[in-house]
Amino acid sequence: MLRPDRMTALLDLVFDRLRAPWRGRRRARAASPAIDADSLLTMARDVLVERSQSSGVGLARRMLDHYAALDDAGRLTFFEGLTRDFAPDPAAIESAWQAYRADPGPLSLAAVTRAAEPPRQELLRRLNQPPAATADLVGLRADLLPLLRDHPALAPLEEDLAHLLRSWFNRGFLMLRRIDWSSPADLLERIIRYEAVHSIGTWVELRDRLLPQDRRCYAFLHPAMPEEPLIFVEVALCAEIPGSIQTLLAPDREELPVDQARVAVFYSISNCQAGLAGISFGRFLIKQVVEDLSREFPALDTFVTLSPIPGLRRWLASQGEDDDLPPDLPATDPRAKARIALAARYVLSAKDRHERPLDPVARFHLGNGARVERLCWMGDTSAKGLAQSGGMMVNYLYDLATLEANHEAFAREGTVTAHPALSRLLREAASA
Repeated sequence: MLRPDRMTALLDLVFDRLRAPWRGRRRARAASPAIDADSLLTMARDVLVERSQSSGVGLARRMLDHYAALDDAGRLTFFEGLTRDFAPDPAAIESAWQAYRADPGPLSLAAVTRAAEPPRQELLRRLNQPPAATADLVGLRADLLPLLRDHPALAPLEEDLAHLLRSWFNRGFLMLRRIDWSSPADLLERIIRYEAVHSIGTWVELRDRLLPQDRRCYAFLHPAMPEEPLIFVEVALCAEIPGSIQTLLAPDREELPVDQARVAVFYSISNCQAGLAGISFGRFLIKQVVEDLSREFPALDTFVTLSPIPGLRRWLASQGEDDDLPPDLPATDPRAKARIALAARYVLSAKDRHERPLDPVARFHLGNGARVERLCWMGDTSAKGLAQSGGMMVNYLYDLATLEANHEAFAREGTVTAHPALSRLLREAASA
């Protein structure tokens, strides 16, 4: 048997070897013959008028390959052309509308709808026909989104892309898959690469999250992108609700027999595709995983997260309360108690300009119907955890009996449901 240090070195070597083919594929796609953005727009017009399905698919494939070879300036010019030249015809809309007003009915209304649809939507549908094209269009939107801030005129193109991707990636197409140590190596490499909450530095660390029986990982995949996770969640089966990620991920921790597990902890949720930003999968994923785990382990009675509070430190600075506190400061210290009270105020009552919870993670879980269960003092003492939240973490409780009611109250009135102890802490801090 290999010594642990040699096993670590071997796994890291395999990890590096697996990265090379991925980098090679990216270079190969970028090696398509270069054409400029104007020529690509001409090709887009050809795609729209091509009658032969086989020729159209081939032309769409060539167009996507040529797009991949554009530089940043060329992509911007291409996006501007799609927005400007493939917009609806106002005269056609007006004519269809006047025909509807003269003779209202389903057929004339359908004519209005057809006239109002931008030609670029049909172009995007045709571009989605070649094999593997869906991933290319997701990548295209990933290129587009960062440009919107400085180029707001591109918003109509983004709306069309988002509209189509929401349809193509609706819940009915998503496949739930458990990721374990026996999953294909390239899929495991993607889990390492896409992990956004608690980074995975080596294959040994990944093994420690997937191999033990008290650990689970689930991902949503799509038939058009079967080897690319869209979102994944990492789960720890525990005897009680944990208060720190250090304990949860300790390399020398003792594995819990699964028949002793009473708590399922969602400790990392990572969205994987930048081009699918704003298309929500998380609520469906958590609900499905809760149902699957409940069937597999009937003794589980508690489902919680161990979540970061990424905006806390920035908010504390805006309140003039951002003093550094040492990670070994006990929770009973007056300074720690004051910081916990501030964190409760931030998570439960701080709002953005749209009157939503200021913290993005809180918005996500509260929008799913979860309850703010407990604040965890120094739950994450990593450099990232200290920088984002001064080490604080939070447990959100997913109680199936109250999930829908909490979700409705949050969606309609903005009601934040919290454990009574946290609500009491917030009131006491407000009256102090």
